[in-house]
Amino acid sequence: MPTFLDTNVLLYGVTNDPKEFKKRSVADSIISDAACVISFQVLQEFYTQATRTSRAYPLSAVQARDVLETYLRFPVIGGTWPLIERALEIEANTKFNYWDCAIIAAALLGGCNVLYTEDMQHGREIEGVRIVNPFLEAA
Repeated sequence: MPTFLDTNVLLYGVTNDPKEFKKRSVADSIISDAACVISFQVLQEFYTQATRTSRAYPLSAVQARDVLETYLRFPVIGGTWPLIERALEIEANTKFNYWDCAIIAAALLGGCNVLYTEDMQHGREIEGVRIVNPFLEAA
């Protein structure tokens, strides 16, 4: 089954911050798997965060765009009404914030059984999607 990648996985995959090189190694191994799924939301968040000038090593707009294009090798789940509706249902049942629920909904719509992220409850399972923080040992 495919796995879903949250924004932080993609960001660690391009970090040049020496303090994050262990996390980059973990992210690189995950991103190299062909069976990954991302969402339109993740792509937008990646661009915004990767180019943020307060970031230790920001990417230029051109660099970020080039990286985004490499991620298009993965299936991208778009922002549709069924995704929003599913996210709202998940929000009502879990009390996660809407944006995290939209990520979970995209993972479900993408047929994923694992969601890689460091931003949610590691080990929790929601409707068959297990949340995994792959960076726990890389911190």
